[in-house]
Amino acid sequence: MLSKVLSYGLCGIEGFLVTIETDMVGGIPHIDMVGLGDTAVKESKDRVKSAIRNSGFQFPIKHFTINLAPADTKKEGPHYELSMAVGILSASEQILNKKYKDFIFIGELSLDGTIKKVKGVLPILISARSAGFKKVIIPSDNCEEAKFIDGMEIYAVSNLRQVVMFLNDEIVLNKLETKSFEEVSRQDTNKLDFENVKGQAMAKRALEIAAAGGHNVLMIGPPGSGKSMLAKCFSGILPDLTFEEALQVTKIHSIAGELDLKKGIITERPFRTPHTTATVVSMTGGGNHSKPGEISLAHNGVLFLDEFPEYTRNLIETLRQPLEDGTITVARANQTVTYPSSFTLIASMNPCPCGNYGAKDRECRCTPAQIHKYLSKISGPIMDRIDIHVEVDNISYQDLNNETKEENSESIKARVDKARDIQLKRFKNTKTFSNAKMSVPQMKKFCKLSKECQELMEQAFSKLKLSARAHDRILRVARTIADLEGEIEILPRHIFEAISYRGLDRKYWD
Repeated sequence: MLSKVLSYGLCGIEGFLVTIETDMVGGIPHIDMVGLGDTAVKESKDRVKSAIRNSGFQFPIKHFTINLAPADTKKEGPHYELSMAVGILSASEQILNKKYKDFIFIGELSLDGTIKKVKGVLPILISARSAGFKKVIIPSDNCEEAKFIDGMEIYAVSNLRQVVMFLNDEIVLNKLETKSFEEVSRQDTNKLDFENVKGQAMAKRALEIAAAGGHNVLMIGPPGSGKSMLAKCFSGILPDLTFEEALQVTKIHSIAGELDLKKGIITERPFRTPHTTATVVSMTGGGNHSKPGEISLAHNGVLFLDEFPEYTRNLIETLRQPLEDGTITVARANQTVTYPSSFTLIASMNPCPCGNYGAKDRECRCTPAQIHKYLSKISGPIMDRIDIHVEVDNISYQDLNNETKEENSESIKARVDKARDIQLKRFKNTKTFSNAKMSVPQMKKFCKLSKECQELMEQAFSKLKLSARAHDRILRVARTIADLEGEIEILPRHIFEAISYRGLDRKYWD
């Protein structure tokens, strides 16, 4: 007999329909697996056979051919095993009810018939819903992430026997109840607060502008000046994740296997801090299964690269595409996958190998050649893509022990949220959500300059020897500064401040 059972595969963060066709005929007992499956898929036949037997069902002494259609698309992972088992049991008439044809089945089987959790359930459910499917059976361990998907009948099961009894109408399963994202996102967090950072007013101001407009930041200064702590406090002033953004982030983390299954959804903007020994593949993604890398895991959040020049040159250069386009394309022999990678880059570095070049109270021991070699690890094109450059120097003992209360993150975040609301209204009905992502036509419309402002930009362009990209970055930052002040037009003081954040172009990289 022939049976057809529906499942879903993944290509990047998008799901695609896979039909599991099972044909049972007489002959030498054997299972032939076809349909361009990887090693995990090919090994599934042994797990499925044991799961069926250990669940109390008969495994027919027949010849089975299992086809995963479409046959020209690569299938990866063990999550087709539940649908294979249902196909075999249906073909052998141990599942008599035909209602299985209305369901999509997702799950990996243990030898005892237990259904184990799988990666990528959320993107599969979203893709299946978009394609018009309404009924899905998933592992019970994946139920929390599925609760945020409405408009579908989702059933969470723990073993194969439970699935068969449900399909044969021997038991009744309750569909999952949906959960509100607002309730989960209200939970308290333990983010570092800017009120604990003494001094560093200029750096705090730069990070406020970065949060308000989605701008990338480079902090340069001696060791111990507080660059890492400032970066960690940055998350506390970012706008809250919307439900749509949370789904995007959760899809990526679900595919990567980094999702907290107890929580089911990402409620805070990611803050990724890969080590300086990270490889290009771990950063961009890829490998045998084209998993997302750190660049994609930071989507809608922050990628913090401490000791920026200590990363390999090749790794730093991989940031070019995501910083410009908000996506990263991973090309491998088996497939080419594009992952979303729209993040805010926070990079920090010392000004020289010893870290004291330019410091007020410490002497630098590095030669000019050593300083030049160290700084040259950061190329001009990468510097152009970083909107704000800010110097962070050591604070004095008096500042460190000053009893004056610093402004807390909550107050800064209120200004950031206000500026973001202005931008959301400005870019309504477009794919742009922040000033940092403005296109050239949008800049011409929203960054019109007075004659005085144009003269300032012309002087800066000539003296700092700016590129066209750096020129546009200054305009975007000036637009954000104006939004923070609630100004409709960009004023000369906004241009002045935006230009001040490009001083490192001349001081260190001349």
